[in-house]
Amino acid sequence: MDSTQLLLVLSTALFALGLTGVIVRRNLLVMLMCMELMLNGVILSLVTLSQQAASTTGAVLVFLVFVVAAAEIAIAVPIVLLLARRKHTLDGDAFTDLRG
Repeated sequence: MDSTQLLLVLSTALFALGLTGVIVRRNLLVMLMCMELMLNGVILSLVTLSQQAASTTGAVLVFLVFVVAAAEIAIAVPIVLLLARRKHTLDGDAFTDLRG
């Protein structure tokens, strides 16, 4: 098996594992971590395909995705923790009253 194929299989496995975690788990922090795992799978596939095409565009795009992901986590985790402090739980089903 070629190293490119191996990396693409690994990125697919990371994405599938993250998707399974988002679907199965109800803890909001675990769901955020699983979403980050899905994002890392997509980034790995992007870097692999960019390296195969010998292009630096993929690396620049990955850097931008990392910056946006860091900002998202910096905003999402405090919001989740404030909601958990209010409801005394991290269960996603406890926050159904926030739907608009």
